[in-house]
Amino acid sequence: MNFLAHLYLAQGDDDLMLGALLGDFVRGRRAMWTYPFATREGIRLHRRIDKVTDHSAQVKSLRRKFPKEFRRYAGIVIDLAFDYELASDWSRYSSTSLIQFDRDVREVLARHQELLPDKLKDFMAYADRRGLFANYRSEDEMLFSLAGIGTRLKRVNPLHRVAEIWPDIKQESHEAFVSVFPEIQSNVADWRKRRSTNTGS
Repeated sequence: MNFLAHLYLAQGDDDLMLGALLGDFVRGRRAMWTYPFATREGIRLHRRIDKVTDHSAQVKSLRRKFPKEFRRYAGIVIDLAFDYELASDWSRYSSTSLIQFDRDVREVLARHQELLPDKLKDFMAYADRRGLFANYRSEDEMLFSLAGIGTRLKRVNPLHRVAEIWPDIKQESHEAFVSVFPEIQSNVADWRKRRSTNTGS
């Protein structure tokens, strides 16, 4: 899952939404402990979602559909493809418009500016320029984002050429998302229920 899916799964909880974004920017146990407990829970949820997604049979099957040259980067492509799927069918999952959800994310970040690392601030500046996260419903934006990620990787990679294979994996990606996402929602709901019981909140 990529940023939009992680934010959606946080279900309007400020700390979990913050952790949903921080999950890709905080490395190591020492760095984790610089954040408040509730935010650390959000980071842990982010990583739980990634683990459950990566280990799902549908995602493993989808990875095998990628041409050999792209297989090493299939996880990155699938993450953004799943955000595209979620954004494209947003009204199925939320009664709040995607534009309003996007604004809500910015408001959460504004309330917690002091906790944001510079790399996350830089990413959000990029997101503002590109109209993300709402624009993930555009295939062109998804492909543009993948090419941008490719330029930031040290290893030479084919992410700028995903448009070549997208027609061949688009339907399989859609089917995997439709199958996997409800399972992830259920898993997160169970996690939240246990968390509420354990914390008494």
